[in-house]
Amino acid sequence: MNRFTLLLSAAILSLSPAAASAHDFKLGALEIEHPYARATPPNAPVSGGYMTIRNTGAEADRLMTGEADFADRVEIHEMAMDGDVMKMRQLSDGLEIPAGGEVVLKPGGFHVMFIGIDSQFKDGETRKATLTFEKAGAIELEFQVEDIKAMQEMKMNHGAMKNGG
Repeated sequence: MNRFTLLLSAAILSLSPAAASAHDFKLGALEIEHPYARATPPNAPVSGGYMTIRNTGAEADRLMTGEADFADRVEIHEMAMDGDVMKMRQLSDGLEIPAGGEVVLKPGGFHVMFIGIDSQFKDGETRKATLTFEKAGAIELEFQVEDIKAMQEMKMNHGAMKNGG
């Protein structure tokens, strides 16, 4: 293979929708984008896990449960307003990922709850956990640990940027 062909092949592959970033995962018709967990203060008993789950298939699936060596339990939770009070509850029937749709797990909404964590989650590290779906089965993910305050500041600063100026 000559050098031009090699470079052209690499360029085409990098533009291909099938090429996923190093931090995206695929399980059957499910695409899991950028799983991350919140950094925690020392001795915190829990952390949340977040991501976008896209279902490219023709039938719905459900995120049912998970497990991780670093946590006593992994549960699927929802935070929602009940009047003037924000309440969190476990989704004992799992979280539906609609056919042809996506669900965003994010702070203040749906999330994976790591309960009884064995050590502090520090910004920049990764934690492996397995999530289990009703139809697609189980997949091991790497959750990047991120400082939520830094992420919020980055989003606010990015929103204030002037493009093209």
